[in-house]
Amino acid sequence: MKPDMFRRPVSILVGLGFPAEVRSVMDAYRHLSEWPTSLRDSAHAIALKACSAALSGEIEAETARGLFLAFAEKHDLLAPETNMIAASRLRRDRDPHVQ
Repeated sequence: MKPDMFRRPVSILVGLGFPAEVRSVMDAYRHLSEWPTSLRDSAHAIALKACSAALSGEIEAETARGLFLAFAEKHDLLAPETNMIAASRLRRDRDPHVQ
């Protein structure tokens, strides 16, 4: 496994709400670099610095992943897990009162 690869990808929503998997520090760095300047905050700055440090070998990829995950969570970018979606649909199909 490449040193910048995450053990588990971070699933985020991009564009019009399409899920995308961020699998490496470089993927996270690209996403953070493309984040609109007007929306950048301290969580963005910390995650971007962590990715930069991980790319230069100063910190572990998993440390950068954790900070990117915190950024994504703060900005409601995390995609729901597919098993949660399936369970929700199954429950809705079984019980018409569940929305």
